[in-house]
Amino acid sequence: MEKRISELRQEIADALSKAKDTAILSGIHSRYLSKKGEISSLMQGLGKLSKEERPAAGQLINQFRDWAEATLKEKEGALKEAELAARYKKEAIDVTLPGTLRPTGSLHPISLVRAELTQAFMGLGFSVVESPEVELEHYCFTALNVPPGHPSRDRQDTFYMGETDEVLLRPHTSPGQIRTMEKQKPPLKVVVPGRVFRSDDDTSHTPMFHQMEGLVVDKNLNLCDLHGLLDVLAKAMFDEHVHIRFRPSFFPFTEPSVEVDVSCFVCDGKGCGLCKSTGWIEILGAGVVHRKVLAGCGIDPDEYSGLAFGVGLERVAMLKYGIGNIQILYDNDLRMLGQFHS
Repeated sequence: MEKRISELRQEIADALSKAKDTAILSGIHSRYLSKKGEISSLMQGLGKLSKEERPAAGQLINQFRDWAEATLKEKEGALKEAELAARYKKEAIDVTLPGTLRPTGSLHPISLVRAELTQAFMGLGFSVVESPEVELEHYCFTALNVPPGHPSRDRQDTFYMGETDEVLLRPHTSPGQIRTMEKQKPPLKVVVPGRVFRSDDDTSHTPMFHQMEGLVVDKNLNLCDLHGLLDVLAKAMFDEHVHIRFRPSFFPFTEPSVEVDVSCFVCDGKGCGLCKSTGWIEILGAGVVHRKVLAGCGIDPDEYSGLAFGVGLERVAMLKYGIGNIQILYDNDLRMLGQFHS
């Protein structure tokens, strides 16, 4: 028994001297100290000894087990300390080196315009309303007094979802106004910003762009109120010295309808390349909400009237920042985007 213990002690000592990491140490522990290891085999061999020999042999085996466990634990501590030191050395950072400068980000021009207009409208008591981008035909056309056969309903202009014309990507944010009038009783003042989709793609149009439409419903509203409201809007968008004018137009959902021009903020109305020497720049469409639209939303048109307007955020950004091609807004060119700061 003593000879076998001496042999095992030497084997363990040799194995530990060659162990370079804790993984090898785990194998040594399994071979000698596990339930099926060499030391357990020694304990099982006690049954072959006489009653007189067993106590001394058992004590000898226990002393050997204690030595093996202590030796492995000591070796494990040394290996872990060495591994940790090696890891610290490998992951060491020279704190005296200069740091890496990260460029400061900025908001996209469209986001800047949206934030400016939203802030201006909220200052006038408007609430901001979000509405679905995938909409029903009823909210996009029928509820807005757009008759069947109208060019805007054509599949060449509108992105329909599937074979029928029931579901589509909204071509404007006006459905948000209809949903608001169905849920809320007047008086109400809301703006509806968001992405819209139309089948256009050239230097001044993209299949996806951004709009912000506004709606006011109250008693005794008229074009004078609309003019005053949009004059404030124009000054917030461009310059406090600009002013606006109305030109007659037609939209199915407003009556009367107007196109809104702003005096050129570059030449102060004297005529330049931006305003095509006219002194005016078209910025949005507006009008008094059609009686049929109000009635369809459960609002009495004899008691209430409404003002509606819609502006393209890309157009405002292009005018405000001198961008000549709408595609530039979507090229993600950092040389362009880096010129704008929030």
